[in-house]
Amino acid sequence: MWKKGKLCYVANLFPYKGYIWNYGAIPQTWEDPGHSDKHTGCCGDNDPTDVCEIGSKVCSRGEIIRVKVLGILATIDEGETDWKVIAINVDDPDAANYNDINDVKRLKPGYLEATVDWVRRYKVPDGKPENEFAFSAEFKDKDFAIDIIKSTHDYWKALVTKKTDGKRISCMNTMVSESPFKCDPDAAKAIVDALPPPSESACTIPTDGGKWFHHQKNGWDFSGIQADTAASRSSGSSRCKSSSFSKL
Repeated sequence: MWKKGKLCYVANLFPYKGYIWNYGAIPQTWEDPGHSDKHTGCCGDNDPTDVCEIGSKVCSRGEIIRVKVLGILATIDEGETDWKVIAINVDDPDAANYNDINDVKRLKPGYLEATVDWVRRYKVPDGKPENEFAFSAEFKDKDFAIDIIKSTHDYWKALVTKKTDGKRISCMNTMVSESPFKCDPDAAKAIVDALPPPSESACTIPTDGGKWFHHQKNGWDFSGIQADTAASRSSGSSRCKSSSFSKL
């Protein structure tokens, strides 16, 4: 993700080095900021639906994979609904052993608890409050998750067919036949080709990118402890989402 012309990076918030799963989003979904979710009581965060993929492979940024949906966590991020789907790569060697959220609890003890802790606190080093959760931070099952994905897909369809006002969101596309924003592929290519290349400074990992941050329960303590540069699940800890995940 870019802000003010620079890449954003997720902090190393002890004991987590970057992300603890592959972090991506489901294409053709949208959490509508104009719709108050009945489960959370909050409107959507204006983003696609996020996915935390728990398989053994560390994906490359921008990689597209197919995933098996297992469950979902209802996050409330600064007053906005921000669903986190829990899923596993269908090509993972252990994918057949995971069919619902209870399998994650059984086969990866402590992983879901760590996920709640990570999601709750990861923005604190940026000076933001802890995130909150609906359902007392309980993970909902596969069927519930699929219903949420279907609903956010419906919001996306309304967006790209101009049945919903997306305000400043560009819905230009080359594939959705019923969309009034559909354009010729050559026109889309011309727009992309006209973009300036990213500057070298914008792509440089900041010198403090390896710091550890410590968040105390009754206060904030941002210690500048330098972390090692060993590879982790999110090497470089870039906040840009790593992958696009398609639901299976």
